[in-house]
Amino acid sequence: MATQSTDKGATGGGGAGPRPRLMLLDGHSMAYRAYYALPVENFNTSTGQPTNAVYGFASMLANTVRDERPTHLAVAFDLSRQTFRSVEFPDYKANRAKTPDEFRSQIGLIGELLDAMNVPRLTVEGFEADDIIATLATAAEAAGFDVDIVTGDRDSLQLVTEHVTVLYPTKGVSELTRYTPEKVAEKYGVTPRQYPDLAALRGDPSDNLPGIPGVGEKTAAKWVNQFGSFDELVARADEVKGKIGEKLRDHLDSVKRNRVLTELVRDVELPLGVADLARVAFDKAAVGTLMESLEFRNANFRDRVYGIDPAAGQEAAEAELAPGVEVDGELLTDPGTLAAWLRQHASDGKTTVALAAVYQWALGTGEVTEVALAAGPSAAWFDPALLAEEDERAFATWLADAAAPKALHIAKQVMRAFAERGWTIEGVVADTALAAYLDKPGRRTFTLEVLAEEYLARSLAPAPAAETGQLAFDAPEEDPTAHAQALMLQARAVLDLAAHFDTRLAEVGATELMRDMELPIAALLARMERYGIAADRPWLTTLETQFAAEIQRCVEEAHAAAGHEFNLGSPKQLQEILFGELALPKTKKIKTGYTTDADALTWLATQTDNELPVILLRHRDQAKLRTTVEGLLKTVSPKGRIHTTFNQMVAATGRLSSQDPNLQNIPVRTEEGRAIRRAFVVGEGYESLLTADYSQIELRIMAHLSEDEALIEAFASGEDLHTTVASQVFEVPGAAVDAEMRRKIKAMSYGLAYGLSAYGLSQQLGIKPAEAQGLMDTYFERFGGVRDYLRRVVDEARATGYTETLLGRRRYLPDLNSDNRQRREMAERMALNAPIQGSAADIVKIAMLRVDDALRAAGLTSRMLLQVHDEIVLELAPGEREQVEAIVREQMAGAYPLRAPLDVSVGIGPNWEAAAH
Repeated sequence: MATQSTDKGATGGGGAGPRPRLMLLDGHSMAYRAYYALPVENFNTSTGQPTNAVYGFASMLANTVRDERPTHLAVAFDLSRQTFRSVEFPDYKANRAKTPDEFRSQIGLIGELLDAMNVPRLTVEGFEADDIIATLATAAEAAGFDVDIVTGDRDSLQLVTEHVTVLYPTKGVSELTRYTPEKVAEKYGVTPRQYPDLAALRGDPSDNLPGIPGVGEKTAAKWVNQFGSFDELVARADEVKGKIGEKLRDHLDSVKRNRVLTELVRDVELPLGVADLARVAFDKAAVGTLMESLEFRNANFRDRVYGIDPAAGQEAAEAELAPGVEVDGELLTDPGTLAAWLRQHASDGKTTVALAAVYQWALGTGEVTEVALAAGPSAAWFDPALLAEEDERAFATWLADAAAPKALHIAKQVMRAFAERGWTIEGVVADTALAAYLDKPGRRTFTLEVLAEEYLARSLAPAPAAETGQLAFDAPEEDPTAHAQALMLQARAVLDLAAHFDTRLAEVGATELMRDMELPIAALLARMERYGIAADRPWLTTLETQFAAEIQRCVEEAHAAAGHEFNLGSPKQLQEILFGELALPKTKKIKTGYTTDADALTWLATQTDNELPVILLRHRDQAKLRTTVEGLLKTVSPKGRIHTTFNQMVAATGRLSSQDPNLQNIPVRTEEGRAIRRAFVVGEGYESLLTADYSQIELRIMAHLSEDEALIEAFASGEDLHTTVASQVFEVPGAAVDAEMRRKIKAMSYGLAYGLSAYGLSQQLGIKPAEAQGLMDTYFERFGGVRDYLRRVVDEARATGYTETLLGRRRYLPDLNSDNRQRREMAERMALNAPIQGSAADIVKIAMLRVDDALRAAGLTSRMLLQVHDEIVLELAPGEREQVEAIVREQMAGAYPLRAPLDVSVGIGPNWEAAAH
């Protein structure tokens, strides 16, 4: 936050010491500026809630409070447009556009943030925020305060005095100009007390207050200074000569009305006085919960917000530690001490022991550098590299003991790291990150320090590697004991969180999901990550060269089509060429001109014979493919395998995803995408790859949940589903269903499973919304069970507050009852798709566990390597092909008894693409 002056004027007279400082913010004014300063399309939660105004407002507040250091703080808001001014002048502010829905939905969130920060917010019926600010500023100055007013409304300049300063935004909300009496005089040529006189004569288009035609600020200021005041000017209006004088006299009634309306009220009756506005400590748990729900993950932003907490600082952090969190810690550096600690604290088979570790990771291999354990108030720390043989053996035995209960944070990562040392972890009964995910699947941050702060009101040492799930932080070499103590406190936090979530998961019906699905899947994924999949590096290098050459060819063709060179990655240059030089049809209007995104270019390609849009699309496709291949090459380990990281806690529906590299972004419908899949090959010592996935699993689940007999019969017929459904919807024989009919029905069937609206279907199919609605209506006439289910699931979710999958995975959707239409409709779409997508995700996980268990029970060495969407990939050992294929088909088909039975497709080949089916 930049201001043009840093002089605070914070000392009182008579040597009385610093004056208290009150900061008053015009909430609506600054929130509006924040909304328009940050692009709304870049600030949305996974539920579709816009957050740009909240983010910008919070950032502005944090920066300004940090810079100005007020002792007292309050935010005033307009309650409505109906004020005494609108009664006096019905057209007051009548020219203002309707408040955008995206902005309106954020005002309540800003209020929630201020409440969590314990910052008073004030509204008064019939008055504007300016009047509240004027009342408080006047009272505070009289009480010996300095006052800072943060507002984008120039009417507040009339409040400026030696001790009242207006901080006016001149660039979004990131730069404020400090208006002192001298600055007001310099800018407007009048004193702050005279400013309402100037404003009345000038008029204010933003408030729909008409001025005098031909009279601007300079003339108005000259009159005010010449006559001394507005009243004197009105009384002596005949002295103003010429046509300008006639205009003044012709508009005296309107400017006198303006003068009444621009005067701020300084005696509004308020529920709080100045003394009630002293800053107090945040409710940090509430702030953290709100930030989490808004998905504000930027560490710098969060630090700035927490940094203005009056209780911030080390002493406050220590004071916030919950009672009884001190640990009786031991540094186990002598031989035999770890074995003795385990015998004393972890040998009864009943006591849960929490484990925290520091480990390093790179290209599929890693090293554990520190370990901490916690059992009740007792804790221990050791360096694995210094373990004696007796301790190493005792620790490995305890880890592998399934009867010894253990609690971890992001268990999969710990298992993966420990496996590098030959340690196998069994008996995991709690994973605090997974538990937080099952409790609130929409959250985006699962770091231990955030969870400890939110659920335990406890501060922990930060973990810089937390984004990858590692419990790691910089070790201060000068104080290793303090560092070990911090890690033991982390282990204790895991223990306490595990106890908290044990109760919480029972409340939300997720205990069985954790025990029977998520924890076993975590262990399986840890092994899959460690296996990795073999990669054909030379083939990837060849592809990278080919894509680079194609990109260059596209650049040359684009330059030829435009008639000159330009940067294909510059939206500004594309706009100039497409809509200026080539005069192509205009696309959607955006802030910087007209959009040139992929949808716009695709539309342009259909609207014109000009080849440039097609070339640009091809260039973007090739650039994406090259980026994908470059990313894959960087992740090939020295042993020639790629080790992706699977995420259990990203998709709120329960679906798995992957990163480093992301194997879900490899295209499969194009020849070039399939060429990339050929780079994933069978590894040394194995015979081939096997791929298996479910056919139309979402639609089968929709048929099962809706109990629609016609749809179930369509699956049972054994014919092509979309052709069969299309023949019923369009009332034609199956042989008469053409490709376009089938395409429409396929898009609609899947769209219904994903909560697609008629408008969304029209956009997807390139038809009018009315036609899309008619298509959906005809579909529902034939498949009334689907229609009834889609209505029922939203109604039930609105009543209970959550949706539920076949396996009991809940997703809470409080916005189903929101007064905001946008948020409510987004929640309704989630209520439609969460049970179907979530059930599909659960069934795939069950199938993975069943296949893995069967392989191990049969003593086979074939192994599962990947899970991508609904597909699993296995590496087949020599001589095991038939047995593994039979296991895969049986176990996947039997994962869940659907009314439209699961159908499994299997393929085998030397690489991922060749094994497609």
